[in-house]
Amino acid sequence: MGKVALTLVIIGALNWLLVGLFEWDLVTAILGGDVHRESSGISRVIYTLVGLSGLYCLKYLFTDETRRAK
Repeated sequence: MGKVALTLVIIGALNWLLVGLFEWDLVTAILGGDVHRESSGISRVIYTLVGLSGLYCLKYLFTDETRRAK
């Protein structure tokens, strides 16, 4: 269940990265609707930071859950 949730969070973050960099919404493009979002400069920076965080979290999809800090 944790990997599924992490995958969805990463997909959402990557979508925000596309919104932040290109003002283009991938989820809306797939599901239908207006794919272009007009955003302020500050919100685009926030979207981009969230997207970059999602890229960083990709490594957690491939780590072993059984290893725990002691």
